[in-house]
Amino acid sequence: MPSSTDTISQHKKKGGGFLKRQAAKSTKSDMTEEQLLRKKSIIVPEDVSHLNRATENYLIDGRNNEFKINFTRFKIRDIETGEVLFEISKPDDESDDGLDYDESDDDSGRFVRYRFSEDFLKLKSVGATIEFTVGPKPLENFRMIERHFFRDRLLKSFDFTFGFCMPNSKNTCEHIYEFPSLTQSEIDEIVSSPYETRSDSFYFVNNRLVMHNKADYAYDG
Repeated sequence: MPSSTDTISQHKKKGGGFLKRQAAKSTKSDMTEEQLLRKKSIIVPEDVSHLNRATENYLIDGRNNEFKINFTRFKIRDIETGEVLFEISKPDDESDDGLDYDESDDDSGRFVRYRFSEDFLKLKSVGATIEFTVGPKPLENFRMIERHFFRDRLLKSFDFTFGFCMPNSKNTCEHIYEFPSLTQSEIDEIVSSPYETRSDSFYFVNNRLVMHNKADYAYDG
């Protein structure tokens, strides 16, 4: 996979590298997963924005997909070159309708494991195209907050708005991810620690959490 940047912050910035600066940003408003679950039965965007690390559990039961949101295609491309870095889609005849959820459900359908090359960490930005279908209820103010952590350090928090989605519709949109600049030593640390980079994707309708997906990442491919 070609790198689309010649040099990205190979020198140490004043005050240390990006990861050290992020670790120093911890504030009194930070919240643990346990505190959030004890505090709220309804989770709103401001709640997840205060989480100080990736979650260990899901903040909402996967069986409570009341809006029947079903992600059917996902593609990642390098914005500068247009190269497709990752793409996956569900077969047209695959549907979640009629699934029999039970206590043994391991939530595997809400978790994705990615493996990229080291060059991915040197990209400035990527475009993520998402295709999804909606059930009989409309989505008002559909929004995603996605937070990426390396161990207990926040790498980046993204906040994307889908807006209104009609009932029984298929929708496609592309969101642009602008990545932080990492020093070479930080890149080396992340590459040598596969799957210790993790993300939570929180989906909201009218500022209420309705879906929670998780992923982890390796960059040694």
